[in-house]
Amino acid sequence: MKNNKQKTLWTKDFTIITLGSVVSMLGNALSGFAMSLMVLDISGSTFLYAIYIVMYTLPQLVMPMFSGAFLDRFSRKKMIYTLDYISSFMYLIMAIVLGTGWFSFPVFAIYCFILGSVQSVYMVAYESFYPMLITEGNYQKAYSIASVLETLSAFMVPVSTFLYNQIGLAPLLLVNGLCFFIAATMETRIGASEDYIEEQKKTRDKENSYFKQIFLDIKEGFEYLYSEKGLLAIAMYFAISSLCGGVSSVITLPYFKNNYDNGEYIYMLVWGMSILARGIGGAIHYRWKIPSKWRYAMALIVYVSISVFEGVYLFFPIPIKMLLCFGVGIGGVTSYTIRISATQSYVPNEKRGRFTGAFNMLNTVGTLLGEFIAGAATIIAPERIVLLIAMLSCAVGAIIIIGGNKKHVSLIYNRQQ
Repeated sequence: MKNNKQKTLWTKDFTIITLGSVVSMLGNALSGFAMSLMVLDISGSTFLYAIYIVMYTLPQLVMPMFSGAFLDRFSRKKMIYTLDYISSFMYLIMAIVLGTGWFSFPVFAIYCFILGSVQSVYMVAYESFYPMLITEGNYQKAYSIASVLETLSAFMVPVSTFLYNQIGLAPLLLVNGLCFFIAATMETRIGASEDYIEEQKKTRDKENSYFKQIFLDIKEGFEYLYSEKGLLAIAMYFAISSLCGGVSSVITLPYFKNNYDNGEYIYMLVWGMSILARGIGGAIHYRWKIPSKWRYAMALIVYVSISVFEGVYLFFPIPIKMLLCFGVGIGGVTSYTIRISATQSYVPNEKRGRFTGAFNMLNTVGTLLGEFIAGAATIIAPERIVLLIAMLSCAVGAIIIIGGNKKHVSLIYNRQQ
């Protein structure tokens, strides 16, 4: 009887966090894409669009470091629902202001910077708390669900585009604010104990202030990452992958809008295949557990393949674009499931916040560099060439970093979870 309970994934807490994620993700998807469209419609500039993305991303350069150290000593659960309430309030205020017809790009960019700060802390709290709600042996299944939820939220993009064109951004922001409020209220009902807090109190030097202790914990987090060669290789590769993803995020939507009539709909058609593929892939990973001995080799093949696919797809007709994006989607969900289930189950619970913070910070450095590079490079070079160079570089990075550290990375990827 006890053994059956241990193997049950859908506990009360896991169900609550999953339903809360559904509500907040759908609301965010509804307004997030519409915000991007509004910036492009008003500015008509890929450069200003890049600034908007950078302002949202920039806080993630610093906040994960501090929040990761903080969240290894304090309640991640309380942080999650508190930040969701704050997000709810901010989106409601934005909806009211934009509803009056007033808009200022500098003010909007600053507001996005604050939203990005809230979101960056939330992601560290969520990613380090979520594994605590997963029963033993169910990591791949749980993270396949998380991936499917992200995929389902992406299906809101066409709805977002249609509603944005019909009613504008303000009502969508209002809905998003209500979604965050509902999610936060649900998350207050999670009952999981956070025993690591008491354990971490024993490691705190009482002669140090909390501020100094946070800096010491940040240092310890990077020392832990550096000492784990497999984790370090994974983090380095995904920093490069994030750089290339930053290039793609700046180039893709403007490229379709600039080169096709009703380009945002062509964009949705092409990348809709990736979303569909992620949904299919997530369902497969939920039902079929990848054998441990295959995970490393499968991950390396996927890293190289999706980089090549995304690097070349803009050079092909729309049907081929769709096919290649389907491959990116299948590979992307496989990459995500293998990486996050392996690393989050490998890292000790009392270090998970610091590891997640350091990992997210490195990814953000890569993303920001990619966004800046794309914003500047597209001024002097065709968008397709910039994306091709970035993605082929990512493929080479996977071969050198992940392939060159097979001994250490395979110990993490191929272990029993």
